[in-house]
Amino acid sequence: MKIGIEKISFFTPPFYIEMKHLAQARDVDPAKYTIGIGQDQMAVSPVHYDAVALAINAGISLDLTAADKAEIDTIILATESGVDHSKSGSTWIHRALGIQPHARAIEMKQACYSATAAIRLAMGHISLHPDKKVLVIASDIANYGIHTPGEPTQGAGAVAMLLSSDAKIMAFDTQSVPYTVEISDFWRPLYSDTPFVDGKYSNQAYVETFQGAWNGYKALTGRVATDFDALLFHVPYTKMGKKTLQSLAATGDLTDETLSTFTAIYDEAVIYNRRVGNLYTGSLYLSLISFLEQAEAARAGARIGMFSYGSGAVGEFFAGELMPNFETYLQKERHEQLLDHRFLLDIPTYEMVLSERIAVDEAGNWLADTSLGRPGQVVLEKISAHKRYYKMI
Repeated sequence: MKIGIEKISFFTPPFYIEMKHLAQARDVDPAKYTIGIGQDQMAVSPVHYDAVALAINAGISLDLTAADKAEIDTIILATESGVDHSKSGSTWIHRALGIQPHARAIEMKQACYSATAAIRLAMGHISLHPDKKVLVIASDIANYGIHTPGEPTQGAGAVAMLLSSDAKIMAFDTQSVPYTVEISDFWRPLYSDTPFVDGKYSNQAYVETFQGAWNGYKALTGRVATDFDALLFHVPYTKMGKKTLQSLAATGDLTDETLSTFTAIYDEAVIYNRRVGNLYTGSLYLSLISFLEQAEAARAGARIGMFSYGSGAVGEFFAGELMPNFETYLQKERHEQLLDHRFLLDIPTYEMVLSERIAVDEAGNWLADTSLGRPGQVVLEKISAHKRYYKMI
């Protein structure tokens, strides 16, 4: 039994900006964004492309069969951009995708880490019920606000994964090591629309949490960095992964030569991330898709090490093996077209979109301008009597 990813895909809203345009508008050197943090483009999500709509579109892109929908008995939405304090966003996903009614639907939160927690939960469930499948969708909108230090590290999108006992793309190892410490590097109180960030401390905490998980993993498994064909990371911005690789060289886990090799592979594993930006819970898994579809090192039998991080903070190091003929189950052309056929926004329009908030009337009603969307995609249509309704345009 090989428990892991049977299908994987991602979705990002059909709007973006060029980072060089944002740099010019903020009167900074474009290289600060394109080289300094390693981002070329940023996805922009209007209010009617909320986290649930993004998740539904990602789920649709998996092309679930009737058999898949009958065998899925658990749906987990991993997000820190939830639309309701009580109701799980996965219930809307369940309905929109036509999953059989005897499926549980839940939502998980722990900053950017919860998709990994969902996968570990799914693995345990599938090991007990190998005839069942679990749908995990990581969906988020990173919005720090205009003219803030975090503005260039925004983004939006969702990654959907179908997990089963018949992994066709990647089988996960049972061994993994989490690492938890209570800190305040990034957080968003219930009363705030945007997060609070201690940027310098957050970068330090990320690397320290990685080292804690990595050292525990080495002690548990006896593996070293060079036992892996690639190392992938949570990617709030692509330079962060490079800093973490460099920390392995600083501790002697990598030589200058092996650091150069892993960095070259990493550069291919963040091609999509450079064009989308920060997906929070989905960032690591967007990098995984980029690796699978763009990296020369992606081949059957390759062992991939992965580090997941969520501020606050929880990290985990784990690994997986690529399956024979995994490339036949990928959607490279579809993903490249998704990115290539988005609408480029100028900076004033981007600022207007980013600043928009849903405002219901006294009866709890609101109607979206769904003309700002692409036909064939699901959006939030309206709020009626405080209830959300989604539709395909």
